[in-house]
Amino acid sequence: MKYDASLQSSLATTADRARALESLGFDGCFTYEGQTDPFYPLLLAAEHSSLDLYTNVAIAFPRSPMHLAYQAFDLQRFSNGRFILGLGTQIQPHIERRYSAVWGKPVGHMRELITATKAIFDCWQNGAALDVAGQYYNFNLLPPLFNPGPLDCGVPPIWVGALGPKMTQMVAETADGILIHPFHTEAFVREHTLPNVELGLEQGGRSRADLSFGIDVMVGVYRTDEEKEVAETGCRFNLGFYGSTPAYRVTLDAHGWGDLQPKLRTMTKEGRWGELGTLIDHEVMSTIAVLGTPKEVAEQLHARYGDIADRLGFSMPYAANDETVAELLRELRLR
Repeated sequence: MKYDASLQSSLATTADRARALESLGFDGCFTYEGQTDPFYPLLLAAEHSSLDLYTNVAIAFPRSPMHLAYQAFDLQRFSNGRFILGLGTQIQPHIERRYSAVWGKPVGHMRELITATKAIFDCWQNGAALDVAGQYYNFNLLPPLFNPGPLDCGVPPIWVGALGPKMTQMVAETADGILIHPFHTEAFVREHTLPNVELGLEQGGRSRADLSFGIDVMVGVYRTDEEKEVAETGCRFNLGFYGSTPAYRVTLDAHGWGDLQPKLRTMTKEGRWGELGTLIDHEVMSTIAVLGTPKEVAEQLHARYGDIADRLGFSMPYAANDETVAELLRELRLR
């Protein structure tokens, strides 16, 4: 199993942060589409570290598959094969109101986007004719002048975030990897995600070896009482934020906590963002997040995900102490 960290910093400090994450013992780093572009920081990380690199996630629907293909090929070539293109759907209000893009049928849209991007990869890498005709995308023009040519290191894999059953099945059927959002529980992954992955693999005539598992985990690791308070406060707020989103209610429903979602949603609509964490009790927090000392967190991560994940992405929504995180990684390597 490989362990990855979020690379969230200003471009001015990205190179230093990438080097620091590598020195702590991480195998890779990822970006998400929050306050910055998800691709630019990875270019600097590729230049100044030997970390694996991936977007986790880049929002797919506002982007053309052609744009995604060029960016993915550039990063794959520059990093000599260390890039993974991680994609996600976001939710309808963000697609329509934050990006001013078109929200259609997300499962069908994402399937077509994956297929189109892979067709462009095949054209550039293997010389295949570019002929994509679908509901959302049509590609049939690519003069040689605009073809970047093949990659010696091979085309980048495409991993896609999935939560609901239909999206999970489709990703397992068509993508190279699946990305699991940190707002999940072990029980949800085992009882809901894995059975739908198996269905999707069967539909695609594929095996488990054909699909990589990247699981993001909310981690609250600490060695002192002060670090514990900081970690738990950050995790509570982030869980409240995610829990307010209707799309993530399925995770809460799986444990009988569904009534929490509309209460959190009401807080956001009333602008009471600072109070979100107050509704997250210890049971909810410790079931979704992994909390404890480095040794305790390592034991829990191994128990929850050791037989499932190919990569674990650490989501730490607070100012984690680097020495504490390094100790956690050392503990994980012992298992």
